[in-house]
Amino acid sequence: MDNEYSTIKAALLAACKQYVAQRLANAQQAIASASDAAADDTKSSAGDKFETTREMMQQEIGRHQQLLAEAQRMAQVLAALNARPQTGPAKLGSLVETSRGTFFLAISAGRLDIGGQAFWAVSTASPMGHQLIGVEAGDHVVFNNLEYVIHQVV
Repeated sequence: MDNEYSTIKAALLAACKQYVAQRLANAQQAIASASDAAADDTKSSAGDKFETTREMMQQEIGRHQQLLAEAQRMAQVLAALNARPQTGPAKLGSLVETSRGTFFLAISAGRLDIGGQAFWAVSTASPMGHQLIGVEAGDHVVFNNLEYVIHQVV
């Protein structure tokens, strides 16, 4: 059984890393595109239009830089994550089987399908992740007025 969980957790970690890599690539490409657009916009006789466009491009670059920084933080979390099956209370890297689904405490990547089964990757800082930290088999948590019975933590 431990080997099965090792395989599942390794696949979930790989899927989370792929998710982060895609976010990093998207943010970097969007920053480059906005930078190119700002550089291509030459100053014309309509100076106000140029300044407005340049300011909009700067805001766009800033927004994508924030997304890039968030993706970099996610990558750091994944790099420090221990995905080996473990016993004891749920913590970063745990797989928490509940009556309403199985959660991987890692980053907020949403639904991940592994081997035909759905898992939910959630950050420990998210509301749901926060509820699951420290739970053990047999515990109950309530989230959004729904009760979750903890079946197993690995």
